[in-house]
Amino acid sequence: MEYGFDNGKYLKIQSEHIKERIAQFEDKLYMEFGGKLFDDYHASRVLPGFRPDSKLRMLMQLRDDAEIVIVISAIDIEKNKVRTDLGITYDMDVLRLRKEFLSRGLAVNSVVITHYNGQSSAQEYRQRMERLGVKVYYHYTIEGYPENVTLIDSEDGFGKNDYVETTRPLVVVTAPGPGSGKMAVCLSQLYQDAKRGIKSGYAKFETFPVWNLPLGHPVNMAYEAATADLNDVNMIDPFHLEAYGQTAVNYNRDIEIFPVLNALFEGIYGENPYKSPTDMGVNMVGMCICDDARCQEASLQEIVRRYYTALGRMADGLGNESEVNKIALLMKKAHITTDIRRVTVAARERKEKSGVASSAIELPDGTLISAETSPLLGPSAALILNATKYLAGIPHETKLIPESMIEPIQKTKVKYLHGHNPRLHTDEILVALSLLSSTDENCRRALQQLPEFDGMQVHSTVMLSEVDRKIFKKLGVELTCDPVRQEL
Repeated sequence: MEYGFDNGKYLKIQSEHIKERIAQFEDKLYMEFGGKLFDDYHASRVLPGFRPDSKLRMLMQLRDDAEIVIVISAIDIEKNKVRTDLGITYDMDVLRLRKEFLSRGLAVNSVVITHYNGQSSAQEYRQRMERLGVKVYYHYTIEGYPENVTLIDSEDGFGKNDYVETTRPLVVVTAPGPGSGKMAVCLSQLYQDAKRGIKSGYAKFETFPVWNLPLGHPVNMAYEAATADLNDVNMIDPFHLEAYGQTAVNYNRDIEIFPVLNALFEGIYGENPYKSPTDMGVNMVGMCICDDARCQEASLQEIVRRYYTALGRMADGLGNESEVNKIALLMKKAHITTDIRRVTVAARERKEKSGVASSAIELPDGTLISAETSPLLGPSAALILNATKYLAGIPHETKLIPESMIEPIQKTKVKYLHGHNPRLHTDEILVALSLLSSTDENCRRALQQLPEFDGMQVHSTVMLSEVDRKIFKKLGVELTCDPVRQEL
């Protein structure tokens, strides 16, 4: 991989900057962590060299002074909201996050259920967590939040919330996903700390948008593409520009709420320690880009991948046209089309020649391998066989899995399991290769190539089955699909 981001430098200067921010406040700092703490794959894609767990590694350098509060919205519990990248509900992800943090020696002392309004599902969830020995607190829905500052900054607003007991100077407030109410939890704690004579502070740790990169920089545009479903928009921070005469990039939600935060801070402290939304942040990512051209190219590729994801979501009835149109507009602004994705072009060319569903993969050396649907194999299964043969130096015409072995599997799928698609999926051909590898040298060599798939790009001219998508994800492949359903 060609790196564009200095991860070692990031770990050093980011932890130092957070320590400096903690020192600005006498007793305690509540730090809202946006994005994902230990599986930030978006950052690793647009900033090649950024490790998906970089933020967690940085936090572990502060673990003696830090504890974690996990936030989940009662609304998300009731709706069984799912983290699409993991395929699990938010309430299950809280358990996963807690287990991961504890396994790394980080203190997780409590869970806060926000937007609570008497929901029975939230009550059941609290009971379930308390049976596991987890402290759970309710933070209530406040009418008119965030504009009704008078109510918010009162005993009937933040004062009504449960007070979250904390013991360490740095309190990291995180959540399974956006919209959970992390900021409100931090501000509620500031209000209640002030009532108890505790002088605490607030800071925000968001990786994107990168405040010291231009508004139209591909890294920041890729963030807009990633949050198209939330309707986030990158903007120049007008408060920062007015206060310092410097251009800084932030996003609409933080800019829109800053006047409210300013009023809240003044109500709590008597004055606001921050002059702009950008001031509240501690992000040092922009200081650690070592190859801007590499990061720009990676980000443009990410925008195209997000476009295909949005098209697929809409085809599945999960997304909407506005999400697709927003990313299409970003592509227009960046002067790119889907053709910058070489595997897209290769897969479509193969389809035009064959007349059937096809796929293509780009190998680390830039080689493009393609495959097409056959009576025996789907396009993704055929692609894996073709790619592993190439990587292992096995002639293309060599048949790794004999037809005599494939046909009985197809018979079982259709006749006994009542399936409609007789073609083998990726998991089935990998099992077949595994069985044959004990006696066939070519199959053994082909299987050994699977770790090489990590980070490769794949495109399919049809939407793949859930099984195939999961296999590619486990292999670390970056997959895109045309929003077309395959005919059986």
